[in-house]
Amino acid sequence: MLNRVILIGRLTADPELRYTQNGTAVTNFRLAVERPYTSQSGQREVDFIPVVVWDKQAETCANYLSKGRLVAVDGRLQVRSYDAQDGSRRWVTEVVAQDVRFLDWGRQPEQEGDMPKETDQSDDFFVDDVPF
Repeated sequence: MLNRVILIGRLTADPELRYTQNGTAVTNFRLAVERPYTSQSGQREVDFIPVVVWDKQAETCANYLSKGRLVAVDGRLQVRSYDAQDGSRRWVTEVVAQDVRFLDWGRQPEQEGDMPKETDQSDDFFVDDVPF
């Protein structure tokens, strides 16, 4: 059997990092992913897909990603349920990420002593060259 999801999209908000009771890092964010076709009105529709990242990669995502960043997510689809406070059963569908790739450069630091705003960066880079 196969359960694999690959998405490319932009974060709709800053990622949210938390820790489980046993200290495991978990980060949640939502991706805006355009559909590959337009609606009858000629507009591109967008799906907003929740993503969960665990462990060290969760901390990396929380530290280096922010709203609007372009990422690729490789993971699996998970459907789970829980009982809400009002006693009703709720269902959640989300992608559990196994690999998150940063596809664009974040904002450059602007504080004194950090890297200058204008750097001599080449546009020729590979995602595998990014150190996280």
